[in-house]
Amino acid sequence: MKARVGHLQGKRMFVVVEMVDTVRIPPWQFQRQLNEAIAEELNKKLANKVVYNVGLCICLYDITKLEDSYIFPGDGASHTKVHFRYVVFHPFLDEILVGKIKYCSQEGVHVSLGFFDDIIIPPESLQQPAKFDEAEQVWVWEYETDEGAHDLYMDQGEEIRFRVTDELFLDTSPTGPAVTATDTPAAPGAEDSGQKKEAPYTLIGSISEPGLGLLSWWNS
Repeated sequence: MKARVGHLQGKRMFVVVEMVDTVRIPPWQFQRQLNEAIAEELNKKLANKVVYNVGLCICLYDITKLEDSYIFPGDGASHTKVHFRYVVFHPFLDEILVGKIKYCSQEGVHVSLGFFDDIIIPPESLQQPAKFDEAEQVWVWEYETDEGAHDLYMDQGEEIRFRVTDELFLDTSPTGPAVTATDTPAAPGAEDSGQKKEAPYTLIGSISEPGLGLLSWWNS
């Protein structure tokens, strides 16, 4: 895959990536315009999918070139090599984004952008000193003032401004059937606790500098 990146004006966290793929169009789609059928197949294949080391695919931007179409023996479909550009969510390191707190855990503050949920701000990257409130299941910034410390809670649903400090891509391609150790049905919640599905693309954030963190901290 060729990944040449450009910017969408005013939307730095989205980039336009050049790609090449061979698209199969079945015979019952031949009555449609080729560009239209190919665009639908590309979006069906890529939209809302993570491409390794590229980012989260959003939608087709445009088709730049169609090569010759071929029909192979035993397959009535057409196969066309397509050069196209796709809109991809892939923020740059040090880019500042605003999301909402999805939940908190011992691992840190989990943030959602609405269309992308795999963002975590680890404990060491929070405003310090910070503590995890086990009873409320939230992180708390112990904000020091002349009158003493004030607990500022990072509640679910609050808007939070953070800096992207790292990213992690994980190849989640199928490697074969899973091996089951026992036929005993798993207890409720076991999948969440012991077999949590790993995200193919994770952003690591930080709020450990002035102006970052909950918007309400700085707007009040």
